Amino acid sequence: MFIGRERELASLNQLYQSDKFEFAVVYGRRRVGKSALINQFIRDKKSIYFMGVESNAAQNLGNFSKSIMEFGTGIPAEMAFVSFQAALEYVFKIAEKERLILAIDEYPYVARSSKSLASTLQLLIDQYKDSSKLMLILCGSSMSYMEDHVLAYKSPLYGRRTAQMKILPFDFEDVCRYYKNFSDQDKALAYGIVGGTPQYLLQMDDRKSIEENIKNTFLNPISFLFEEPENLLKQEVREPALYNAIITAIATGASRMAEISTKVGEDTSVCVTYLKNLVALGLIRKETPYGEKASRKSIYFIDDNMFRFWYRFIPENSSMIVRGAIDVVYKRMEPHLSDYMGKVFEEICKQYLWKLLLTGKSPVEFKELGRWWGTDSSTRSQAEIDIMGEEDQDTALFAECKWTNEKVDAGVLEKLAEKSRLFHYRNTHLYLFAKNGFTRGCEEKAGEMGNVKMVSYSDIIKLLG
Repeated sequence: MFIGRERELASLNQLYQSDKFEFAVVYGRRRVGKSALINQFIRDKKSIYFMGVESNAAQNLGNFSKSIMEFGTGIPAEMAFVSFQAALEYVFKIAEKERLILAIDEYPYVARSSKSLASTLQLLIDQYKDSSKLMLILCGSSMSYMEDHVLAYKSPLYGRRTAQMKILPFDFEDVCRYYKNFSDQDKALAYGIVGGTPQYLLQMDDRKSIEENIKNTFLNPISFLFEEPENLLKQEVREPALYNAIITAIATGASRMAEISTKVGEDTSVCVTYLKNLVALGLIRKETPYGEKASRKSIYFIDDNMFRFWYRFIPENSSMIVRGAIDVVYKRMEPHLSDYMGKVFEEICKQYLWKLLLTGKSPVEFKELGRWWGTDSSTRSQAEIDIMGEEDQDTALFAECKWTNEKVDAGVLEKLAEKSRLFHYRNTHLYLFAKNGFTRGCEEKAGEMGNVKMVSYSDIIKLLG
């Protein structure tokens, strides 16, 4: 089942309908659904689809030749072009007569095996761009390669592309559309456990309980997800052991650079480089307090839910899992799931606020949303705000998110109001988000204040689910 990606498909179709030469670069993390997107786009169009393999130039050229011949004849053929230039020139010439799509998937594998491929493409694009109706799509999972060797200024292909798309994991709204049989609460749990990466979503069965799904995937030694984070790192980086140690340090509570460096046992200068690569891969996010562009208070956290869940629960229990003590491990995990979901719920609430803004229903036209933390000067204690967003110097919103079984009481609202007064906005809008609603006292207090919106999880589901 293909879901989501409406904007990406619309953009690709718009390029296709131009009926002139187009060159789109599609890239993103492994498992994120790039190939599915391309195949959905080309399914009713004249196209040549070729996926590169991690092999030598001869094998890739042979496979590419077969793809071209099958397009022309409809039957497999063993004929091979003498070079990539000859094969590509043949495609460009076909496209002088009719609209044609050439999609080269896993382009980095092909380009690494044939060092001159980028220059050859540059030559042919410059030669045929005014006469050819070819729509060229280069797709890759190695984001560093795509950014450095396709999109970057020094690349031979720089300036030739007409569009680029970085494919990101699904948001909560798309995940809800995919899991039709889960209860509303289980949809949030599933999103917290596997995130929005399509290949990981496929591992969950919405006809079974969350407990059964966790046991069948993360707690099952033969499951795809049991070793996925380590396997992915081995494919993406050269020293997976050190990357693994850094992610583990963050998962077990180290968030500042000095803490991570100490836990890993490496100099800060070394950790900085590795963390930059993890940020580029979309696995780690660097965050500064809202409104501060560069800050010594910066922290790092795991940005991919599947990785965050895996590193939080699996390594410490791996010996027991391998020995088959699945029920015992789950009982150890279960009491911590609600606390784990706190961060996930904050992200869902952010997506709710963005949806309000994009549909014209937000009282604050913020430009970005983020967390804030710092010192409360009146009490000289540390304070934290889950979400805040500023419209201008006069207007902002502040939000508190609670994923707990208890109803949120007036005390939580009063504390949020106090923290909002650490800033000097004349118009403040307060949001309380709660998994299970609010006490009568909280509702009465909100009514008295007049600038409070109380949003239960059921309200979020109505908008996003």
